[in-house]
Amino acid sequence: MSQASQKTGPEAEYHALIEAGELKPDAGQASAVTALERLYRELIDLPAGHTRGERSRSRLSTVLFGWLNNNKPAPKGIYLYGGVGRGKSMLMDLFYAIAPVTAKRRVHFHEFMLDIHARLKAWHELSAREKIQQGGRANDDDPMPFIARKIIQEAQLLCFDELQVTDIADAMVLTRLFKELFAQGVVVVATSNRPPDDLYKNGLNRQRFLPFIEQIKEKLDIIPLEGPVDYRYNRLQGAETYYFPINAATTAQLSAAFFRLTDRRVEDRAKVPSEELIVQGRRLFVPKAARGVAVFSFKRLCANPLGTADYLAIARAYHTVIMVAIPQFTQENSDEARRFIHFIDALYEHGVKFLCSAAVPLPSLYSDGDAGFEFERTVSRLTEMQSEDYLTRGHGKIIAV
Repeated sequence: MSQASQKTGPEAEYHALIEAGELKPDAGQASAVTALERLYRELIDLPAGHTRGERSRSRLSTVLFGWLNNNKPAPKGIYLYGGVGRGKSMLMDLFYAIAPVTAKRRVHFHEFMLDIHARLKAWHELSAREKIQQGGRANDDDPMPFIARKIIQEAQLLCFDELQVTDIADAMVLTRLFKELFAQGVVVVATSNRPPDDLYKNGLNRQRFLPFIEQIKEKLDIIPLEGPVDYRYNRLQGAETYYFPINAATTAQLSAAFFRLTDRRVEDRAKVPSEELIVQGRRLFVPKAARGVAVFSFKRLCANPLGTADYLAIARAYHTVIMVAIPQFTQENSDEARRFIHFIDALYEHGVKFLCSAAVPLPSLYSDGDAGFEFERTVSRLTEMQSEDYLTRGHGKIIAV
């Protein structure tokens, strides 16, 4: 092991954040960091030819993982679970940023499953000849081995945020898919609000899903992140979420909220990265995003021809959204008002926290137009989204509308 690798790792990164005052000591988080450190060291110690440098010079499609070449089991992954705001995603992102693996992917679990269903659809539409050309078999009725191989050619390490299963289509796919992924040596780190035994609880045909739970318990260390502290809510508690009017002062308040929610220093504002979401094959640009918090202007999301699919992708990917410069709605911007209605619906249904700056107080936000009845519901939801009950609600806990 190199001296450089000994000086970094999840434990060193975590303690540096504590020393910088960006995190407070937390026994539950420390236990999770110990597990992440173990995995980090095992990945560092891969056999020769599969370290970061060597692997980057090889063809992924022709390289088996080092532990398989040497008849070794893959390093055991990690499953972090606990209540909202306990720091699960933060710890996983900390690990992902320094994981000594070139081929890695960090994705919201729902987006991953959308990708899997798209791959399944594409496979079934291939002719026998096309299946052979892509490395499959003409008469192969089970596409899972083929899809698993393609995934692992892209990523040796998969990091899933918010693993939850509510859809029977996902439940029926997962057991077969992960049987292949684990057999081919993938390493998984996942966060979830639920322990494995509670996944897809009371779901239709759940007995067919139980082998997936057993795979998770066998292949991943199950680490609870439990305790009374909701760090995310603590950062919002007592703070305003709806600011008006639109001026330098409210913009500064939203900026301060972003840095508080993401544990970033204000002086690092120039380093805040942008991101992209893939929505039905299109790229949706996210101007600023960090640790599950995204920032958009109203104009970008509601003055452009975006739709429900875009807003749902945002709601699934981020636990908090900040929107800047919402205008007062009149007949002249009725199309923008309707997009805003759909946007708030998506956030509300998925428990996303919403902070914004607007031209006028909330009761006056809609002044004229033909969407007044619909907008009454939006005002009601925006009011509820400022309440303690909503702010302590878990992200992704979908409610009926």
